[in-house]
Amino acid sequence: MGQCYGKPPNANNDWANTTTTIVDAGDRPPPTTGWSSANNGTPVHVHSVKNTPARSSATSPWPSPYPHGTASPLPAGVSPSPSRSTPRRFFKKPFPPPSPAKHIKASLARRFGHAKPRDGPIPEDGETEPDRSLDKNFGYHKNFGAKYELGKEVGRGHFGHTCQARGRKGELRDQPLAVKIISKAKMTTAISIEDVRREVKILKALSGHKHLVGYYDACEDANNVYIVMEGGRYTEEDAKLIVVQILSVVAFCHLQGVVHRDLKPENFLFTSRNEDADMKLIDFGLSDFIRPDERLNDIVGSAYYVAPEVLHRSYSLEADIWSIGVITYILLCGSRPFWARTESGIFRGVLRADPNFADAPWPSVSAEAKDFVKRLLNKDYRKRMTAAQALTHPWLQSENHPIPLDILVYKLVKVYLHATPFKRAALKGTESESDPAPTPSDMAGSEARNHYWFMKPKEL
Repeated sequence: MGQCYGKPPNANNDWANTTTTIVDAGDRPPPTTGWSSANNGTPVHVHSVKNTPARSSATSPWPSPYPHGTASPLPAGVSPSPSRSTPRRFFKKPFPPPSPAKHIKASLARRFGHAKPRDGPIPEDGETEPDRSLDKNFGYHKNFGAKYELGKEVGRGHFGHTCQARGRKGELRDQPLAVKIISKAKMTTAISIEDVRREVKILKALSGHKHLVGYYDACEDANNVYIVMEGGRYTEEDAKLIVVQILSVVAFCHLQGVVHRDLKPENFLFTSRNEDADMKLIDFGLSDFIRPDERLNDIVGSAYYVAPEVLHRSYSLEADIWSIGVITYILLCGSRPFWARTESGIFRGVLRADPNFADAPWPSVSAEAKDFVKRLLNKDYRKRMTAAQALTHPWLQSENHPIPLDILVYKLVKVYLHATPFKRAALKGTESESDPAPTPSDMAGSEARNHYWFMKPKEL
């Protein structure tokens, strides 16, 4: 609303009888009669604003908003409002806010030209966007079947799978190859198509280095894209060598009262480029000391390798064993046991889903290897193997490696040392005179499957 200005009060003005009213010009009521002491009590036609003194518009410091020569619709003695807004006038519809998708539209225009993007709802999780306008012709050779012979599947990912192959003719005849097969049905966006093109370009550009997989050819048909690469061998025996080294160093850390909390392939380095090079565990930035009966509650680690009890904020050394299980799963099949597009989706899979042992190449993996992984990826941490127990599993027994002292021994020694003399006497009384008293090692052998925590050596 605008403001009203009038005469300042003086001794001769009667404030109680002076009233002036300002209303909109469009709905002004008929003038009312008021009394003014300036006119000696003579009635005059004024509009009333209660308790507001009048002032001549001639002395108003505000310029008139009306054109030159046009009379003001306000009565004499009332100056126009200094505010240029119209009283009691409101917009029926507010101005729309700026679109938050302008930068998205601009990005689409740069990628696809200035054509109008397709209308329709955004696909939800699990749905695929229609690909009616996508060009899935890569320009690669279309005679894959005539040049190469596919073998069995050796690995499967979320967007493709890899098979063994052999050349039929030319320089690659009878040579072992590896072929990555990417389904065109899964290329639902222009970005996914561009990813395939970029992968082939990168392989072409980097081919030739002795420590990079060799690239030979790229083919396509109506259903798939085939990337032909150098073949090789990777067996369970190779995975065993890596798993044994991981378990050995983790068992040592646990005996020293250290939990790593971030075990993943990126944190293991080879000492040299030799085939039989040793591995080194690195990055103890998230590690912590832990007591025998202590439970940690802070959520740390990498999403793909985090244990269920870590997400429940109550965990101990068993969380590292779960991470080793995830690494072993990847070494044996080439894909992660729990995968999603978001971190929250990965966590839901860790808590609720079970690893897939049905798809290739798991049918060709030995039963001992599958049992080994299942025992490490047990969601009940109390039933999970320790690092020393894992080294004695049938899948790794053929390997010539030393077995470290199990953390269970420390726990059982602590129980024995804290036992009362009466309990010790009872233990001795149960044995015959020819049998020696049970030692901590004997106790460890009998209870190794039921306990999973330890005591530090300095506490003995």
